[in-house]
Amino acid sequence: MATFLFDKIIFGPVQSRRLGASLGINLMPNDRKICTFDCIYCECGWTDQISSSSGFHDRGEVQKSLEKRLQSMKDHGEPLDAITFAGNGEPTMHPRFDLIIQDTLALRNRIFPEAQIAVLSNASLIHKPKVFNALKRVNQNILKLDSAFETTVRHLNQPRGRFDLKRLIKNLIAFEGDLIIQTLFVRVKYKSRHIDNTSREEVDAWLEVLQQITPRQVMIYTIARDTPVDGMERVSYEDLRRIADRVEARGIPVQISD
Repeated sequence: MATFLFDKIIFGPVQSRRLGASLGINLMPNDRKICTFDCIYCECGWTDQISSSSGFHDRGEVQKSLEKRLQSMKDHGEPLDAITFAGNGEPTMHPRFDLIIQDTLALRNRIFPEAQIAVLSNASLIHKPKVFNALKRVNQNILKLDSAFETTVRHLNQPRGRFDLKRLIKNLIAFEGDLIIQTLFVRVKYKSRHIDNTSREEVDAWLEVLQQITPRQVMIYTIARDTPVDGMERVSYEDLRRIADRVEARGIPVQISD
């Protein structure tokens, strides 16, 4: 099934299901996806590379492009709710990610102080101090946890290279509640395996992990665009609502995007 890539450094603003009027930043190449995961539902398609020191947009180019776009929006009275790091892969892979966050904070404070800064991340690199500390500085560090079972993560997210779910959860707990957990719920048969992270067993285990992480919010959603694997089943709003009710019963706010 067809998927798409972001073809520039700065894109949008788009009306995000989760973040409102969101100006996107793509730190990855414009012609391929680079990521530590190869999620079977990713709107950007399959992962081209696990890691690479080439192809990332230059820090100075990112700063210049962002400043130009923010100033133009301000001059024309365009609304902005969030500046969001997303794009063609995992943004925290950029070797200057921490410094780019520093630049973005300075530009936001000067031009659009009312805007939030958000990072959409799969959380696979939060064990690195520079990544962890940079994420602690943004308004919304939105970190992925699609399952509490490593087998499900390996089938659904297909981590590349070394991966340890227990370590990832330990590092999520280290944020001491200063984070947002994002979880995509889906059902699909892939490579003769039935993957369903909405089952009672899956949700029970996920809730137990959430209780340990104590995030300030949980964002749950399902697929909205084309995916690289055919036959993906969108989870209904009613099913998402039932899951959300169980999260809220534990005192954790939930945002649903169906």
